[in-house]
Amino acid sequence: MRMRKLLSLSLLLLVCAAVPRARAQEEIPLWPNGAPGSEGRTAPEVVAETDVRRISSIHQPSVTVHLPPPATATGAAVIVLPGGGHRYLSIDNEGHAVAEWLSQRGVAGFVLKYRLAREEGSTYRVEVEALQDVHRAVRLVRSRAREWNVDPARVGLLGFSAGGQLAALAAARFDPGQPDAGDPVERESSRPAFQALLYSGAPGADVEVPKDAPPAFLCVAFDDRRPAGTAIDLVHKLRDAGATVELHIYARGGHGFGMRNRPLPITSWTARLHEWMADQGFLKSGPPAEE
Repeated sequence: MRMRKLLSLSLLLLVCAAVPRARAQEEIPLWPNGAPGSEGRTAPEVVAETDVRRISSIHQPSVTVHLPPPATATGAAVIVLPGGGHRYLSIDNEGHAVAEWLSQRGVAGFVLKYRLAREEGSTYRVEVEALQDVHRAVRLVRSRAREWNVDPARVGLLGFSAGGQLAALAAARFDPGQPDAGDPVERESSRPAFQALLYSGAPGADVEVPKDAPPAFLCVAFDDRRPAGTAIDLVHKLRDAGATVELHIYARGGHGFGMRNRPLPITSWTARLHEWMADQGFLKSGPPAEE
């Protein structure tokens, strides 16, 4: 009997070892020696548990890595920008839960903690330090593409609310990198391969969409009036610039639906995003999307 139990346990361990698993998460600072513009700021991050977990007081911006198992990796990568009005980050509903969903479909997910321009006492600016964080995250992922099994030509952004505003701004203002930079990360281009914007804030009236703007996926609820208007306006700007764009407007959903599981059609936005990424050629293979 004892031998039979040992044999059963051994078989179970072998089966478990054969099941593909997402690789362990790792949080990586964007600047190992400190972010420019945050010198001397050592206050710890603040975590608040409300209806969602909120993180604020970010002075050491970082990405947390969610890699798919190598056997299912498609080569695509998405940097996820949580929302929170630039006062905090909704780090799970619009961050880690999204990155996990991506990794389960063969897409490397990177949750970005960016500096917050509108929390009390902040001297950061959306168009300076926060934008700098997004550009650095794109460069960082590209610089370590081989290590993370990522195609540097398929690194995109997915932003929610304030994070969507920041993603749209980063997709309008980018540069090809500095080939002679001493820091190898800075040699990489900061242009995202694509932008996915969920109930996004407006990138700014003075922000022009360039002719080489990356393709865009937009999703919003009609009953979230201001972001709905922003999405429609941005579609016109992208179209006029010659960029490819896809827009989904659901009747109901409000603001901040993210990965919330509710009995509404808008929860299928993840499947629509997966389909769009495949249609645009950003996915080579991987498991099908789920409604």
